[in-house]
Amino acid sequence: MDNWLKICLVVLFAVATTGNEEATPAKILFSKQILNKYLVEGMDIVIKYSLFNVGGSAALDVQLADNTFGPQDFEVVGGQLKVTIDRIPPGSNATHVVVIRPSKYGYFNFTAAEVSYLPSEDASEALIGFSSEPGQGAIVPFKEYDRKFSPHLLDWLSFAVMSMPSLVLPFALWYSSKSKYEAILKQKKEGKQL
Repeated sequence: MDNWLKICLVVLFAVATTGNEEATPAKILFSKQILNKYLVEGMDIVIKYSLFNVGGSAALDVQLADNTFGPQDFEVVGGQLKVTIDRIPPGSNATHVVVIRPSKYGYFNFTAAEVSYLPSEDASEALIGFSSEPGQGAIVPFKEYDRKFSPHLLDWLSFAVMSMPSLVLPFALWYSSKSKYEAILKQKKEGKQL
């Protein structure tokens, strides 16, 4: 009886695990990240798009589009804002990087990018998804950034020039009095030796 129960359990487990042979469709997780710590007018901003296929079949004809960055506010320096990837196999990922340069400063709302893909080879209708939203970011003026992070060489040079008189004048007075006293002391020693 005990063996009969074990055999039934093994058969039941085998039927339960082999019954679902149909592959699950592709499912893409999509994220958008801004990699810069400071967003500065006229300086490059690096944006990384990550696509993860967590489904059981390949995602086909993956089209990534980001309409957030208009030509009146941003210049695309490297990469493309509309990209097509032929396929993303199951359990793998794809990344894409775009470098943009803002032409204006102020607050800017970084919205989600869009992805569309076919979830399986026999699918006729594309699925559409959106990325994570980085949110609102402040693009600071270049002058403010430069004032805060430049080495200020001209400022230090002018400080050194302005502080020279207060250091050189006391040194010159000390040195002249030291020279006079050494000369007097030398004359006294020579006078005692004669």
